[in-house]
Amino acid sequence: MLRVLILLACAALARAAGPGIIISQSAKSDTKPTANPESKFWKDIPGVFADHSAKGDLTPGHRTEIRSRWTRQYLYLLFVCPYETLYLKSDPARDRETNKLWEWDVAEVFIGTDFAHIRQYKEFQVSPQGEWVDLDIDRDNAKPEGGWTWNSGFEVKARIDAEHKIWYGEMRIPMAAIDTRRPIAGNEMRVNFYRIQGPPPDKKFIAWQPTHQSSHHVPESFGRLKLGL
Repeated sequence: MLRVLILLACAALARAAGPGIIISQSAKSDTKPTANPESKFWKDIPGVFADHSAKGDLTPGHRTEIRSRWTRQYLYLLFVCPYETLYLKSDPARDRETNKLWEWDVAEVFIGTDFAHIRQYKEFQVSPQGEWVDLDIDRDNAKPEGGWTWNSGFEVKARIDAEHKIWYGEMRIPMAAIDTRRPIAGNEMRVNFYRIQGPPPDKKFIAWQPTHQSSHHVPESFGRLKLGL
């Protein structure tokens, strides 16, 4: 009963917080990513939804759910991604990062914790095949090779449900890689969530917080992720 009340309170808080805030619910212990929304770790965790393009146009059939949890060691993100047509790299590599992964289907998050320098942030991507890349972004002083040689140590897990045309992607991001503060309830991060889906020329671009530009890299449009109870 107590857990039910806590979940209802978290859901109410997420609704009250408005469309620009996602509440990351705390977890008692860490776990390996499963990309399973029905797992004990993820079941009944409320999320937010991305269903517009970066420019703000509705993107039917691609309403993406994003859930989040956290511990002192890690930030967890789960993407639930309905699709029409997958566009996948023919030779996926899962033992090393894939530069320019965004040329194929991906789910991604941009995370910034320096509120005084919002054009500096980190980018994390996962593909339906479990490929990954992480980048250190500075929009004012570009990093060598675009920042993709930076290594956060994050882990991913992905799986495709072809019958229901949904793919799932989970990230486990070390807190130390994104935030110098001690992780405590109430801390906030600047975030935005995106998807790139489908083959050209019908490629879909889905955003949680529309940037109202063709680019996803508009930190002024980021929302907030708040570490909850």
